[in-house]
Amino acid sequence: MSDPAQQTIVIVGAGQAGGETASELRKLGFPGRVLILGEEPQVPYKRPPLSKAFLAGTLPEESLYVMQRQNLEKARIEFEGNVRVTRIDRARKRLALADGREIAYDKLVLATGGRARPLPLPGADAPNVFPLRTIADVQQIRARCQPGRRAAVVGGGFIGLEVAAVLVKHGLQVTVLESLPRVLARVTVPEVSAFFERVHREAGVDLRTATQVRGFEGAPEATHVVLGDGSRVETDFVIYGIGLIPNTELAQEAGLPVDNGIMVDEHARTADPDILAAGDCTNHPSEFLGRRVRLESVQNAMEQARAAAATLAGKDAPYRAVPWFWSDQYQYKLQMVGLSGGYDRMLLRGDPAQGAFAAFYLRHGCLIAADTVNRPQDFMLAKKLVALRAPMDDRLGDDSVPLKNLLPAA
Repeated sequence: MSDPAQQTIVIVGAGQAGGETASELRKLGFPGRVLILGEEPQVPYKRPPLSKAFLAGTLPEESLYVMQRQNLEKARIEFEGNVRVTRIDRARKRLALADGREIAYDKLVLATGGRARPLPLPGADAPNVFPLRTIADVQQIRARCQPGRRAAVVGGGFIGLEVAAVLVKHGLQVTVLESLPRVLARVTVPEVSAFFERVHREAGVDLRTATQVRGFEGAPEATHVVLGDGSRVETDFVIYGIGLIPNTELAQEAGLPVDNGIMVDEHARTADPDILAAGDCTNHPSEFLGRRVRLESVQNAMEQARAAAATLAGKDAPYRAVPWFWSDQYQYKLQMVGLSGGYDRMLLRGDPAQGAFAAFYLRHGCLIAADTVNRPQDFMLAKKLVALRAPMDDRLGDDSVPLKNLLPAA
């Protein structure tokens, strides 16, 4: 094997996973060259605040950065922005770039993330119909966020609801259009959905569920959203959040196995021993779930990136984390741990009407997931209980019994 000090590790993708991989490599003492290639001009940055504090204008762009530019330089991490990789030549271990250059690598990390799922509807290409995935997207949206203007939000998932909460607080008239019978239907139970629907409606959001969007009217900009029943919603601009498509094309064209993500093992290795992958773009084995899964979360991006860096540094540390997620809407923080799919019983602790409660999901008597609203201590304990797949009884739904009393004896 070549001297690590002479090796070049190239990281394709400048999101949380790409930035974390580079940072962790230096923490683990990797002495060689580390180069990050990003399609956007910004250094690696965090995306969750885009639909929250950054959209609200309370967080400066620099606060999104995983590492400030001067810290990248201090750590000897090179960054090139506005660069698009078009091809991986695995035989020659080279990357072809859109500008005609080639870059050689000894080891390659694909942290390519994903892109906003497009709206396949007439008029969706209008200049005032926006996804929300990048700093540039938010900058365009913020330029239109004057009080009294009308915004239509397509999608009642995390992104759509977070955006609605920010815009209505800034004095905009907001309509949320969700095709399913309730918001957050893919990730939580009706009780949690009902709570957030009530919160948004009380804040002044016109929230419509079981509503199909047929397209957009107006030229050059969209002025109306056309609904499935033929009715129309007047709007000044549109934001949509209907899911993410993992960026797997580079890997697939290079002949790497892809199936709803780039296939990796618990050490973030692909089928090519010189190529690893981390973050939203990967499909990895989950010891916790007992199956393969692709996750879209900061926690997954960071911890899988650390596993990738450990593998590259010759200090294997398998990725075996329990997934968790969060969402901020108004004064409420929804924190989720585990994946609730396949539960056969749900126990509610606390009263949603009081604005702080938790939903616990059991399968075969064991805790597999939990959703907590404004209960940070319950969430921390739930993370331990879910990781243990602890057997639970009815006391889990009894708020008079402290949750810590249900932790199994060591």
